[in-house]
Amino acid sequence: MNEASVYQQLRGHLATLRLAAAAEALPAELESARQEDLSHTAFLEKLLAVEVEAVLTRRQNSLARFACLPSPWRLDDFDFDAQPSVDRKLVQELATLRFLEDATNVLLVGPPGVGKTMLAVGLGWAAVEAGYRVHYTTAAELAAKCHRAALEGRWSTAMRFYAGARLLIVDEVGYLPLAGEAGAALFQVVTQRYLKGSICLTTNLGISSWGRIFEDPMVAAAMLDRLLHRSVVFNIDGESYRMRAHRARAEKMLGKGPNHGR
Repeated sequence: MNEASVYQQLRGHLATLRLAAAAEALPAELESARQEDLSHTAFLEKLLAVEVEAVLTRRQNSLARFACLPSPWRLDDFDFDAQPSVDRKLVQELATLRFLEDATNVLLVGPPGVGKTMLAVGLGWAAVEAGYRVHYTTAAELAAKCHRAALEGRWSTAMRFYAGARLLIVDEVGYLPLAGEAGAALFQVVTQRYLKGSICLTTNLGISSWGRIFEDPMVAAAMLDRLLHRSVVFNIDGESYRMRAHRARAEKMLGKGPNHGR
């Protein structure tokens, strides 16, 4: 069998094994092996490394799509100096993702604009980049999807979906009331994940005010009991990022006004 036939057979093997990246890289890697006088073992390692890199990239892209994170914020983007109430060392500890190992929850409590969602999304990206399954949703979106699933007879499927991620981020709890079926949906999700998977939850209402979110204070108490049993809680205060940015823009505009300095 001549070299051309061996080459075509090798391409065929790679295609049969669905090693598309390795098949595409084969000509260049063969030429590189000739020029560098690589051993068979070294050539094979380089060729398979191309395929491994492609597999890892596809896996990361798949995890990112599943996560549905709403922005590219990372934890390094958070301005700790602007929000001194946020414990930087505790955030750095969470960034190690050890909290996922024992299904610890993270509750971010504070008024709008203080960086709750930014921290939650930053943790989400840290987990995605470490290879964990993450999913982001708002509380309102979760309630709407569960309502639609109930109407279509897919309630159990919806519960399995929300139980599947290693980290579930539920944003904006408390901005809208979660009465009746909506409250039951969030309660069931929390119950499904209890001691099995971590929840990162953001809310504008203090824990003592959760009875205002749900029709039934008993549901609120039972949910909090599960969330707080193994949890890290951030009570964030301070000025809104958006208001601070608005004031900075206004001051800049005034500083450049036509009468400035007169």
